[in-house]
Amino acid sequence: QVRLAESGGGLAQAGGSLRLSCAASGRFFSISRMGWYRQALGKQREVVATISSGGSTTYADSVKGRFTISRDNAKNTVYLQMNSLKSEDTAVYYCNQYNRVTGDDWGQGTQVTVSS
Repeated sequence: QVRLAESGGGLAQAGGSLRLSCAASGRFFSISRMGWYRQALGKQREVVATISSGGSTTYADSVKGRFTISRDNAKNTVYLQMNSLKSEDTAVYYCNQYNRVTGDDWGQGTQVTVSS
């Protein structure tokens, strides 16, 4: 069973930065598409950024130019560097791993709160 452990969330001021990390267990990390999603209070979960096994990235329009997703296959870890934070970035952030062997897996989430 895949386990995804997020860390790095917390409280930041508007304009500040946070870096989220997600450590994955198992042996399929390198072949997996990894993603960060978020869910604000009262809203649906939305995709923030994804990175393919080959390193191709996608971003939600709302975070383009501010957030950067990256991965370290040697450490089975995916990162989300968040700069120029805004109050609307406040949400629970979830790590996602997808591959054809184990399917979709989710972390427990980490809270990010941005104060204005």
